[in-house]
Amino acid sequence: MPDKTDFQAMQYAFAAHIRDPQNVAAPEGIEDRRMAVYRKLFFNNLYNLLGTMFPVLRKIHSDDDWRRMIRQFMQKHKAETPYFLQLPQEFLKFLETEFEPDPGDHAFLLELAHYEYAELALSISTEENIPDGIDPDGDLLIESPVKSVLAWAYAYQYPVHRISPDFLPNEPAEQPVYLALYRDGDDKVRFLELNAVTAGLLDAVEHNLDARSGESLLRELAKAIHYPDVDALIGHGADALKEMRQLGILIGTRRAG
Repeated sequence: MPDKTDFQAMQYAFAAHIRDPQNVAAPEGIEDRRMAVYRKLFFNNLYNLLGTMFPVLRKIHSDDDWRRMIRQFMQKHKAETPYFLQLPQEFLKFLETEFEPDPGDHAFLLELAHYEYAELALSISTEENIPDGIDPDGDLLIESPVKSVLAWAYAYQYPVHRISPDFLPNEPAEQPVYLALYRDGDDKVRFLELNAVTAGLLDAVEHNLDARSGESLLRELAKAIHYPDVDALIGHGADALKEMRQLGILIGTRRAG
């Protein structure tokens, strides 16, 4: 019976070769024809799975460039989880900390990957809104608006929601791109593009620990951004809150604190 230590050493050698066959020799005693089957199997699985999970990222890269990214992922990244659904998070970590871009790689690559990861993560999130104490039809100005746990807001330098093989921006947008990703009643992930004011309002709703009313949040926001016409901002803000509730970004209101 083989020694346990020898068997583990064989496993590590096998995995090291699968990850980087160009630079790490295969374990002794294994026919190369058989090793080639495993090399192809492991690489193609990641090649196809990550291409499905990051579809736009895949489409905007040539086959050679996509293969280069997958090979680097295999060579450099030590995954912390074996779970299939967490593979996109591992790939994003790799892009953030270990990926070595070529001069021709897109400057927006990391932001696009984050956006696609967020879409996927939201689609499979098991979080649920708790309806206790929530009035789905409550007055959004008098009462305290409540954000859905299935609505996530982000700010990007690039318009990641528009990137495609036909639109590959070379420079960041003039202003930050604010996006609210949300899962609707049919469990479809959608997005709403926000401006700086509505993004600030949604952030205020999310961090409204004192359960202040919608009007109070808008007045505080107007003061913070030095908005000249507070009443006009409250009117625009009320419309924005209504739209977000209709979409499911807000789930209703609770009694103001």
